[in-house]
Amino acid sequence: MTVVSERPLRRDAEQNRAALVTAAQVLLARDPHASMDAIARAAGLSRRAVYGHFADRDALLGELVRSGAERFNAIAATVSDEDPAPLALARLTSRLWAEAAQVQMAAAIALDDAHVAQTAAVLSPLRRRLVALVRAGQDAGTLRADITAPTLARLVEETGRMVVARLDASSREARSLAVRTVLGVGGLSWRETDALLAAHPDLMTES
Repeated sequence: MTVVSERPLRRDAEQNRAALVTAAQVLLARDPHASMDAIARAAGLSRRAVYGHFADRDALLGELVRSGAERFNAIAATVSDEDPAPLALARLTSRLWAEAAQVQMAAAIALDDAHVAQTAAVLSPLRRRLVALVRAGQDAGTLRADITAPTLARLVEETGRMVVARLDASSREARSLAVRTVLGVGGLSWRETDALLAAHPDLMTES
């Protein structure tokens, strides 16, 4: 009896799933209300094939949330502990912004009120990194210390969430505004922020 390997089928299934996620990211960036049919067509698949991977639209959005959160967590791990806390915080914000600019709608979905509870669970590594950066800045006297590190980190997170959802992520000015706003929440004056950005112009071009 001839045994047929399941590996090609499994590989095809993985490729189809990846194609659906990519198609969803592209279409939702243009139309937040894009239907599953439209996403299926963009991925070159049938409607039936879509539902073989995702039970409904919410399940597909959940996958966008998960994959986006994993990318954000990976970015958080790239920020060096050797940088002073304000610079590290600026780098983290800028790098996250660069990622959000590529998949803004997916990022906005991940950060909107309807999905924020799910996102919060997946973003635990990023949140822990942010609290550590804030606490280091408070200990060094470079970030405001009138509120606790977890609370300040949450304020920074909520500020970033609002900026991603409200501004055009492709705009250089918006990236600068995101960094400036986060540093302002962290306790830096606009003059201190100006000085930091002038000393590190690469912050606005990092990816």
